[in-house]
Amino acid sequence: MKKGEKGKVFVGLSGGVDSAVSAALLQEQGYDVTGLFVRIALPEYPCEVVEDRRSALRVATHLQIPFLEVDLSKEYRQKVFDEMLAGYRRGETPNPDTLCNREIKFGLMYGYAREHGADFLATGHYAQTTMAKDGSVHLMASTDKEKDQSYFLWMVPEHALAHVLFPVGGMKKLQVRALAKKFGLPNAERKDSQGICFLGRLSMEELLTHELHPQEGKVIDERGEVIGTHRGAILYTLGQRHGFSVPAHNPHETPLEVIAKNISANTITVAPQTENAAENSEVGVSTTARLHDVNWIGKVADDAYLARFRYRQTLIPARLVRDDDSATVVLEGVHHLPSGQSLVLYKGEQCLGGGIIQ
Repeated sequence: MKKGEKGKVFVGLSGGVDSAVSAALLQEQGYDVTGLFVRIALPEYPCEVVEDRRSALRVATHLQIPFLEVDLSKEYRQKVFDEMLAGYRRGETPNPDTLCNREIKFGLMYGYAREHGADFLATGHYAQTTMAKDGSVHLMASTDKEKDQSYFLWMVPEHALAHVLFPVGGMKKLQVRALAKKFGLPNAERKDSQGICFLGRLSMEELLTHELHPQEGKVIDERGEVIGTHRGAILYTLGQRHGFSVPAHNPHETPLEVIAKNISANTITVAPQTENAAENSEVGVSTTARLHDVNWIGKVADDAYLARFRYRQTLIPARLVRDDDSATVVLEGVHHLPSGQSLVLYKGEQCLGGGIIQ
């Protein structure tokens, strides 16, 4: 197949193996491929942008494709980093990865690619897209359930997904590694990145400690009695079952989980976990979530679906009722819903979008 026969595609080369294999596959399939590296560096954080750029450039050189780069550090700080910190200050649990996908990868990077003549933008995400008979785009889960990233892509607008390719989304990670060796890619053995989007090996607790300076506070029970200590209320999310100290609690008993937090008083409230099969099977028990900042992908009607509000969480039976710019989702069972977190709906393997828990 001749080069460019399938169109021009910019591949977001991150320096990792998934995006590198994506570029090699698209080149093999007859696309006119250009590598695009997004530079994001916050001076106060030891991110790996120099190493990532070097790895991405080596891949582009190996494949003999053009290599472009764009610096979106300022935009990342404003649209993702600062927004995330503002959410934590309000006592929410924002998801920087979903915000980064909407604002940076499939917002500004996508726009840059399209403005520079690309028919498509491709990334190494583990997800898939299909075109429905009615012309709408369906976002589908990856074949590799351990790596599936559809949860983090719910914010991407459907019009952008229509021009997005996920070349490795239908593969297992082991297959991708094998292809990297087959193509002779220079980063075939490079380890997967960990931590926060674009910030490298940095935990959320480390970041919040550096930025917001949390102070030790009191753990209270449902009666308001002090039973332990924690490292700072902003560090915890509802449903969390670790990271606080309750000396009198027997570790062999039902685990304790955070059911409420008070940012101004710097307290968290804990109780024995309720999210278990017995509780959720009780007839008539449900939890209502009000969503804002909603985004729907494909044709979505008020109906019964499956939902999750954490990555890799077991899907929960749910019912959707939509408004113009918001929605209500009724989840089967008792759940402690963290405000600011993403609640995402599924129907089978299809990710339908979702919203932010109010």
